[in-house]
Order: sequence, then structure tokens, then C-alpha cells
Amino acid sequence: MSWNVFIIGHDALSEQMLPHLRHVEDYAFHELLSFDEVVHADEYPFARLTATALAQLERFPGSVDAIVGYWDFPTSGLLPVLRRERGLPGPSLEAFLKCEHKYWSRLEQARAVPECVPAFQAIDPFDDQAVDSIEINYPFWIKPIKAHSSHLGFLVESADQLREVLPVIREGIGRFGRPFDEVMALAELPEEVAAVTGHHCIAEEIISAGRQCTLEGYVQNGEVHKVGIIDSLRDDTHSSVLLRYEYPSSLPDEVKEQLVSIARRFLTRIGYDDGPFNIEYFLDEESDRIWLLEINARISRSHAAIFQLVDGAPHMQVMVDTALGIPPRMPHREGDYAIAAKQMLRVFEDGWVRRVPSKEEIRKVEERFPGTLVHLNVQEGMRLSDLQHQDSFSFELGVLFTGAETREALSEQIEECRRMLPFEIDPLSSQDSR
Repeated sequence: MSWNVFIIGHDALSEQMLPHLRHVEDYAFHELLSFDEVVHADEYPFARLTATALAQLERFPGSVDAIVGYWDFPTSGLLPVLRRERGLPGPSLEAFLKCEHKYWSRLEQARAVPECVPAFQAIDPFDDQAVDSIEINYPFWIKPIKAHSSHLGFLVESADQLREVLPVIREGIGRFGRPFDEVMALAELPEEVAAVTGHHCIAEEIISAGRQCTLEGYVQNGEVHKVGIIDSLRDDTHSSVLLRYEYPSSLPDEVKEQLVSIARRFLTRIGYDDGPFNIEYFLDEESDRIWLLEINARISRSHAAIFQLVDGAPHMQVMVDTALGIPPRMPHREGDYAIAAKQMLRVFEDGWVRRVPSKEEIRKVEERFPGTLVHLNVQEGMRLSDLQHQDSFSFELGVLFTGAETREALSEQIEECRRMLPFEIDPLSSQDSR
């Protein structure tokens, strides 16, 4: 007999990755809410999505054994709500919010791991006195309480620049702010958090110096476990733009142990249990400081294929098994390669897509380097600024997952793959840009 596992926003990557799970015959996977409903939608009506999902589960003739997802909000918020309704294992709604409500999370981090938390404050972008309310020093980052992929995140160096970005934030913040407010209404909130809604922002001292990495792990029966640590390589010019993930991390073992210890202190404090997490850190080697960047109550989808290449299964294994309430059956270092990467294929100027790599060109890359996967985000004829979920500085044409035996070989292989995957982008004319 197999377990029935419902996946919110099942997509092409999970279709490729899930067959690599250990004991895959034990699972029967079913889509719960479509990719278009929870990712590529203009709006995310949370109550309606919840009702639709619960109705689908009620109609299902068999047992509902687990509900999982790897997307950011609204998927990450749907998980605790749906699991609570169905009586399934998983982190509580309040524990989820203490991770992903950026202001509440900083409050809890400041109590659990104060040495890792930058100066921060909440800002109401609709307040006429917002600029005058700033208490932390310029420059700082400003971003919505709930967003992802650096959406509406800005580096602000002066009061004048803050005045320029606030109207942009006000115009776009409701897309995630409205459904996030619906989620907050379902939880018990302390007074200091209840007033900071999904239409608020957080301003934070800049901590982006040094190396960035991500700890992937899980909590089960109150015990925090490491799955792996991934290095994040950033663009030299735009330090907030990610270019590549590499696994495993090249950090010293003692630093890795520190990252796990910080995670354990925080997650234990907030009562996070029975689920995966990923935590992003900055390591400032000059000051010997570890800064906590953000916490996500889910696995990172971006890392699934590189875990498969190195460890022999995607860490979706952890996502599924913790949701079932069983010890994760995740292998370690049983993959085909010693090191793997996810390379983002980015450009930094808007334009029209004239040509993308053909299916034959992609096939040649995937055959030339076994285990490599190429995913495109663009198609011929589209304008880059029409892409959703982009950061404020670049456009992601596609991604490349590949593995090698050494870091040097990996870098050379990525460059060869890029040469084999030609894009042509026409610049905007003056008429287009108006």
C-alpha cells in the first residue's frame, strides 16, 4: 500500500525529481492546486485557494496522508492551514509566521540569536510620515513583510531615494500583502506583530558583505537535523543578485557547525517541528560575524536537483517523509558527482527575446553532460520585464543544473554549457521603453 501525497503546485521539476526518491514505490503523488493557481497568478485569493484545496481533498476517495509544497508564499502559507484542517503533521501556523513574517521573525531572532540580527524596523509605506519615521542608519534594505525573489526589495541610500521607491512599493505590495493578511487573520498574534500587516515593509541594516550560504534541514520530534549546506555566489556589480548555487559548501566544518547551532537555538525557541526549513546566512569574514538573512518554512526548490546529483536523491525526500511523520530516508554522498551547481542564466537589461536555445541544443547539452538539466523561463517574442518573480536588477532567462568532480571542472563545464545554449535579446527601442 502506498501513501497518498498531495503536492501544491506540482511542476515540471518535481516530475523530473520525484522518481529519484528512495522507496519511490511507497508514494502516490497527486496535484493539489495547479502551478498556475499558486505561482503564475496575478492574484492569490487565499481563502478561495484554501476552500478549493479542502474540497478537492474531501472528494478524494482514498486516504490523505500528507500535503507538501516547495514554493514560497502562498504555497508556504497554505501548508499549515490545510494540514491543520486535516489533522496532519507539520509546523504550526504560528511557527510558520515566526519564520516568514519578516518583522515577527526578526523579533524572535533578536531574542534567540541576537548576535546574528542586524538593526531593523517596520515601515508603513502608506504613511505620509514614513520617511521621517526612519530610526536606523542609511544605507539600508527595504522590502515587504512578505515577498520573495527580492520582489520590491530596494537598497536605499538616502531619504530622497526612499521617497522615490515608496510609490513603487505601494503600487505592488498588495499582490502578496492581501493574501498574507488573510493568513495572519487565522493566527494568534502578539500585539507588537498584529499591527504590522502584509502591507508593511521592513527596513534592515545592510549585512550583505562576505559569503552567503544556505542551511537545508528539518525538525522532527523536536530535534533539528542538517541535510546540507549550499554556497550562494553573487554578481560582482549587483550584490543582491544570485548567479549560482554550489553544493556541497566549501565552508570549514567548524563554521558549518555554528550555522546548525544558530538554527537549533532559533527553531527550538519558536516551537518549529515536523517539517523542513532553509536558512540563509551571510558570513562576514572581516568581522568574523555570522548574520542571519532569512528563514523559510520549506525546502528550497532551487536545491533539489543539486542534492540529486551529489547525494543520490533530491531533498524532496525530506519534505515528503517529514510530512508523513516518518524519519527521512535521505541518502548522503551517493550521487554521481562530488559537486553540483544551479547556474542562473541572467541578463541585466530589459529587451525582447529574439531567440532561445532550441530543443535540439538543449538535448545536446544534457547528453554531453549526463545528469544535467536545462530549464528555460523565456520564449521567443516576449519582453523580459513581463517575467514574474524577478529581482530588481536582472532577468533570469533560464537555469542550468549540472555536476562535476571538482570546482574547477564545474566552472569550465558551466561555461561550455552557456556557449552551447545561445540566447539573442534585442534591446528596447526608445519607443518601447516609454
